[in-house]
Amino acid sequence: MGIQRIESVTYSIDDLGECVRFFDDFGLFLVEKSDEHAVFETLTGQTLLLDTEPGPRLPAPLEEGPTLREVVWGVDTHEELERLVAEAGKDRAVRAGADGVHHTVDGTGFGVGLTVARPKPVAAAPHPANAPGAVSRWNTPLEPIPRVRPLRMCHVALNIPKPGKEEAIAFYTRRLGFRPTDVVEPMGVFMRAPGDDDQHTMLLCHRPDKAGINHIAYEVPGFDDVIQGGNHMIERGWREARRLGRHTVGSNVFRFVHAPCGGRVEYAADMDRVDDTYETRVHETTPPHHIWALRTNRDQDAPAS
Repeated sequence: MGIQRIESVTYSIDDLGECVRFFDDFGLFLVEKSDEHAVFETLTGQTLLLDTEPGPRLPAPLEEGPTLREVVWGVDTHEELERLVAEAGKDRAVRAGADGVHHTVDGTGFGVGLTVARPKPVAAAPHPANAPGAVSRWNTPLEPIPRVRPLRMCHVALNIPKPGKEEAIAFYTRRLGFRPTDVVEPMGVFMRAPGDDDQHTMLLCHRPDKAGINHIAYEVPGFDDVIQGGNHMIERGWREARRLGRHTVGSNVFRFVHAPCGGRVEYAADMDRVDDTYETRVHETTPPHHIWALRTNRDQDAPAS
């Protein structure tokens, strides 16, 4: 089948302590740490690497300051891995690493890795909800979620320059098998990995002349996790990047936080699931960013009595 999921991401950073504190607050699990390096893990076994000295194995950064350097994609079988490595190698160098990851670069210059996926099973469900005729919670009041823990990295969004965007997109669609789900002509292309049923696994955002990390989204079980996770990050002193809302493309509930490693991270829940019968939608104009977003007038001055 091919690529199943994001397997690993690597950032080059300036302040390891600040980044470790951020992702600990965010709910990932710290599994390794040295003076220059740290590794976090999701519940499904994906890894996030933070490096102050990333070394020569990674391509040059595409923007100044902390930023994403490589995304490693997990493939379902060794046979599919060999096929994809051969496809990628048709027009670029591919280097085999000792860790079983094959490294190359995409059309923009982002690092791309390919390896066999090693998912960990996880059972998760949102809080049961009640409505007339659809009661799923009897005699049991809800309790706060003790700690929000992201299940997995569900998609990555990268900024790419508009010049050469067709070639940049073609690397993922023609070489790696991604399928466009929504093509937003003025803004970017949403794509699904062949082994993933999320409406999109990655997004390439067109920018006039800028390349860099936009965000990485982490799926949590439900709506309550999105809200409580964002609240926890604010309480810990991190800065929210966008108010709670529900996206138009993908339909997922979201909450974004600025990350010291570069770009933003997103708590996401309830994304559309699609299969191979889903037809690509082409938008000549950009749809609204969200179906709804949180609004409040609580912070406004009270009316004069």
